[in-house]
Amino acid sequence: MKHIRALSAALLPLLLAVSLVACGKPGSPPVKGPQPEDLPVYKVSADFRLPQSRTWEKAKRRGRLVVGVKEDQPYLGEKDPASGRYSGFDIEIAKMLAASLGFDPKTIEFKTIASANRETALQNGQIDYYVGTYTINDNRKKQVGFAGPYFMAGQSLLVRRDEKDIDGPDDLAGKKVCSAAGSTPYQRLQREYPKAVLVAYDTYSVCVDNLLTYQVDAVSTDDSILLGYAAKVPEELKVVGTPFSKEPYGIGVPRADNALRLALDDALEAHEKNGDWKKAYEATLGLSGVPAPTPPPIDRYPAS
Repeated sequence: MKHIRALSAALLPLLLAVSLVACGKPGSPPVKGPQPEDLPVYKVSADFRLPQSRTWEKAKRRGRLVVGVKEDQPYLGEKDPASGRYSGFDIEIAKMLAASLGFDPKTIEFKTIASANRETALQNGQIDYYVGTYTINDNRKKQVGFAGPYFMAGQSLLVRRDEKDIDGPDDLAGKKVCSAAGSTPYQRLQREYPKAVLVAYDTYSVCVDNLLTYQVDAVSTDDSILLGYAAKVPEELKVVGTPFSKEPYGIGVPRADNALRLALDDALEAHEKNGDWKKAYEATLGLSGVPAPTPPPIDRYPAS
């Protein structure tokens, strides 16, 4: 039995990949994932100028924006290894903001930046802004600036579609719950839900594989990340309950560039009002089956 389970776990990512891309014959399911034809088209501002921003001026001379993103978060920021194309809700946020700044989204140079290197990349001018599940907090504001927030995430739970006993964190006593080793979600579970049986791996993808093979009962991290996994296989997985933390996602900018920060706030507000934000969500994270939430209020905090 152990050998069968090990083989199932090893084959699962491959089987998922095949199921997601298989198409072309009559009766086969449609390809799952953000489809280009379903995404909004963002109107490029032809007369936008921001001479007060050194970052914008540098990008204008360069002829394109360089945007830092994630590449391994399904339906948020994910890179197709075959085509090199980035897709997901965060990618759409980056594109709509670029259009408001006067740059055709097609010209964006996306650059994968690991979480640990985000502040350095902004401080050193490697990127113009960063969109990648980047939680706004006071410690980070000492190093970088933040536009937004554009999404309010929160720690939540991913379970199998047939799960009946878990509707929230209060149901975790005696249940095996997987999260990333050393992560804030893992530490919160340790601290606030000590009766849960915690399992830790280096990546959430391994947690999800273990969930699908019945080795754990739930996976816990930001609901936005979990929605991405649920969107991949909505017939197998679902996000349950109400988020039990608050994680406001912002757009990281160089700390001294308040002109850019406020311009991005204006752009974000405009795209929320004209429906682009909701359309982008529905074409990405919305594929999980969870309807678009109301965007959080924008925090136009004063320069320090």
